[in-house]
Amino acid sequence: MEQLLKGKKGLVLGVANENSIAWAISKRLANEGADLAFTYQNEKTATYVIPLFQSINSSFYEQVDLRNSEQVAAVIDKLSYHFNGQLDFIVHAVAGGPNKGELSGKYIDVSLEGFVNSMVISVYSLTDIVKRTYHMMKDRNASIITISYYGSEKVVKNYNVMGVAKAALESSVRYLASDLGEYGIRVNTISPGTVKTRAASGIGDFDQLIKYTSEHSPLKRNATLEEIANSSLFLLSELSTGITGQTIYVDAGYSIKGDNQ
Repeated sequence: MEQLLKGKKGLVLGVANENSIAWAISKRLANEGADLAFTYQNEKTATYVIPLFQSINSSFYEQVDLRNSEQVAAVIDKLSYHFNGQLDFIVHAVAGGPNKGELSGKYIDVSLEGFVNSMVISVYSLTDIVKRTYHMMKDRNASIITISYYGSEKVVKNYNVMGVAKAALESSVRYLASDLGEYGIRVNTISPGTVKTRAASGIGDFDQLIKYTSEHSPLKRNATLEEIANSSLFLLSELSTGITGQTIYVDAGYSIKGDNQ
């Protein structure tokens, strides 16, 4: 069977380790023939992720602080040179910003620093990257996805400022989809269910949350990394050319249930 992404060039942001959603997606895309470029957060992260990038024969991986516009500009210039000015998709799986302790207790206690960093890292970084790369994606049936969570729509205990940031991210996706549609570029959101990742481990009482969602979803389990990766492949491939500006839930159906069911 022909590979769905054979010859396609993509940028992935947000791989933190081998258990991250971004890495599960990356492996699936690589298996379908994609040529992947990566950014990573810092030197500590590099220890875990560079061997992963090398394992799928990626030759482009750059450290970048997404809050630093000069660093972002420099990395995108390198990316454009690496891919000869062409790009077919972006996977934005970046989240973060709250200070220690701000993913437990009450949302009202969030600090200004935690709020601003959450918005810049989790939300603005997508717009900034897309603004700097969309000219590489024009008229290529290009696709962009980002990662959200149900806490954007409903209150999830301890998710706090990240729920507010994810709501802003989903709204940003709709505006980006409207802006970029004339260039044939699609922008969508994947909203996975509760998944054990390094980022999720910072949420207070996370083990209770993952147990609750698995017991109360229609499928009586949580979605797997493989299922999330498969749905991402669909949105990034030409199988989904009629879909843009949407939030696609991959959560074993948990998001359809009421609290009393």
